[in-house]
Amino acid sequence: MDTTITDTVAKRSANTPATATVRRPASSGSPAPKKPSFASRLGSAFAMFRNGKSIAGLSILGFFVLVAVFADVLAPYSPTKVDNTARFQPPSAAHWLGTTHIGEDVLSQVIHGTRGVIVVGFLAAIIATVLAVVVGVMSGYLRGWRSEGLSALTNVFLVIPGIPLIIIVASMFEDPPLILIAGVLGLIGWAWGARVLRAQTMSLRSRDFVQAAKANGEPLRRIITVEMLPNLMALIAASFVGTVTAAIIGLTTLSYIGIIPVTTYNWGTILNWASAQGAFRQGQWWWFLPPGLCIAAVGVALSLINFGIDEYVNPRLRSAGERARALKKKGMNVNDTVTVVRTAAETSRQENL
Repeated sequence: MDTTITDTVAKRSANTPATATVRRPASSGSPAPKKPSFASRLGSAFAMFRNGKSIAGLSILGFFVLVAVFADVLAPYSPTKVDNTARFQPPSAAHWLGTTHIGEDVLSQVIHGTRGVIVVGFLAAIIATVLAVVVGVMSGYLRGWRSEGLSALTNVFLVIPGIPLIIIVASMFEDPPLILIAGVLGLIGWAWGARVLRAQTMSLRSRDFVQAAKANGEPLRRIITVEMLPNLMALIAASFVGTVTAAIIGLTTLSYIGIIPVTTYNWGTILNWASAQGAFRQGQWWWFLPPGLCIAAVGVALSLINFGIDEYVNPRLRSAGERARALKKKGMNVNDTVTVVRTAAETSRQENL
């Protein structure tokens, strides 16, 4: 009987397949997760400019930047060249946008005036954005009297009247340079951005990743630059775009009313000359309409960029935009209030197309 049991066990063991031994890799040898590269982090930080509105606005703005950079090459004449034989001439082959009351080429003045507008707009925006980031983020992250002091400084700059300050500064110079005007516009334009950044920073400082960085003993500069600033890039970009818009409008307005000397060419001084010589009354549209359209085009470009940033920041707008683009791809009207029901045959035919 024992022999029979032994033979049965031997047969079962022979017919049963051997169990494979599973070897687990040692935890010490597992590859560490790769950190995202600098290019990927930079791309994610500027993902707000990838939608259609931002791309259209950046394209228009880039055109004017190129015109400002290559103004000396693009302008057919010098902006101060006088042609006594062509005064108040409408657009022609020799002067594409006509001439002024003393025979100056309007197109050359508009092209050279672009440089002053772009330089003042971007320089003022850079100054204002740097001040807004430093004061806003520091006042939002710090606590106690330092935070209250920076907040009080922001409130003081909020109530400073801008135009009287620029008039006082401009009156101190016979021909104030554009850098000075941009500096004044930047100094009076940073407070609103600082208030928004302060509120958002106060919300971020209690997040888990910031608290973990503080617990690990990270220095203040690294917490702000590495942990906080990437989450504030959308607000910083929106503040920059808004400041550029305000600076361009401020420069053209001050030039039009005569606070900035008319010898400094920009679109506002062209409108000032046109108004002083009666171009508006006499219907000489080629003198005042081109600079006005340029101001409107830059305003549209900056508004499109701002709308694109807002769509990226606001999840509700972003989802609505994605839904609209998906409906357009399917050939459906976005503004329809009733959902169109398609048959299976229509759907397959639409997909094949």
